[in-house]
Amino acid sequence: MKVFGRTTVSEILQDRIVFRNLSPLDDELPALDVIGKEIGLAKGYIPRKSNIDYARVIVKLLKHVQNLDAPNFEIDNLILVGDTLLNDVKAFGNICQVSGWSGKAFIGSENMDEPLKIEIDMTDTGEELYLANRWSSLCAFDRYCVESNMEIGSGTAVVIDLDKTVLGARGRNSHVIDQVRIQAVHNTVKRMLGQSFDKNVFSDIYEHFNSVKFHSFTSDNQDYLAYICLVICSGLLSKNQLENDIKSGDLQSFLQFIAIVEAQKHDLMPDLVSIHADIYDRVQLSDPTPFKSFRRNEYLSTIEFMGKSTNPASAKEILLNEIAVTEEVRDMALVWKERGAILFGLSDKPDEASIPSTELARQGYVPIHQVEAWSVGGV
Repeated sequence: MKVFGRTTVSEILQDRIVFRNLSPLDDELPALDVIGKEIGLAKGYIPRKSNIDYARVIVKLLKHVQNLDAPNFEIDNLILVGDTLLNDVKAFGNICQVSGWSGKAFIGSENMDEPLKIEIDMTDTGEELYLANRWSSLCAFDRYCVESNMEIGSGTAVVIDLDKTVLGARGRNSHVIDQVRIQAVHNTVKRMLGQSFDKNVFSDIYEHFNSVKFHSFTSDNQDYLAYICLVICSGLLSKNQLENDIKSGDLQSFLQFIAIVEAQKHDLMPDLVSIHADIYDRVQLSDPTPFKSFRRNEYLSTIEFMGKSTNPASAKEILLNEIAVTEEVRDMALVWKERGAILFGLSDKPDEASIPSTELARQGYVPIHQVEAWSVGGV
């Protein structure tokens, strides 16, 4: 691995990015409510990445980008670069289905303990998946596309996932993103509980419930998990009782859990009453990121771990301690852009964890895609 200097995600994508709220950062692109009216979405509805309506929004945005950047071309092909066989592949298949474009997806997840491995698979709707255990295989993927008569250039829309793809590559650097999120939960709960906060108790609760076996209860939602940690650490409910109720089936969802807290809210620590009320109200409105203060701490923690070493450290040190840009993705994306492809970034990260608040923006803070980080890779 080598260090290729400092850069930003915006070097690749400019502001052609949407986070979870599907609000384009580029002012030239239409807002979600405008697109929603065009395609018949309910007012205020924000589809999630795996939903077909999400794909309908993205197709509209890609066509707008194409009209702005290359009005003499139509989009014929879609390329997706991502890191998961779940959300990324589902979104990819849905976009191809909605648009009618031909498509290929590169899904990377690095494992240096295994020999180089590339597999060709198919989505349920017939698009090709190029699965690799090295991010450096992105160059081979490009050659594969040329050999398959789908050269990535004019007439191609390239959709790039941000989280654990261009930032914090899965299997190589993604552990730092996970550490940042844990730190954000830790900092949030500690600040709210003050002197009653016990780091060991918190760590035990977080590690215990941040598990696949509890996903049916937590919905694998970090806001829910952060709130659960807060409530248990406050002493209102116990970890053992919560686990027993989940196992017995008496408690099957987070909605039931927060309803129990609502019924006992008068027993909450005084400083937590208003915090609970805000989260409870947002959950009733189906806000998928109801714990706003946690997500704002996640934003601060994220930028703290981007480019934090001022002098070039070794690639190993950067990958161990910082969120790095994936050089292979950066390099290949710039090649595709030079050939005439349009580039667009997707992130399922909440906007509150990705974009500074108005107050922070006044102090000079910028969205994470504009924060400098070291670019590290093997090309």
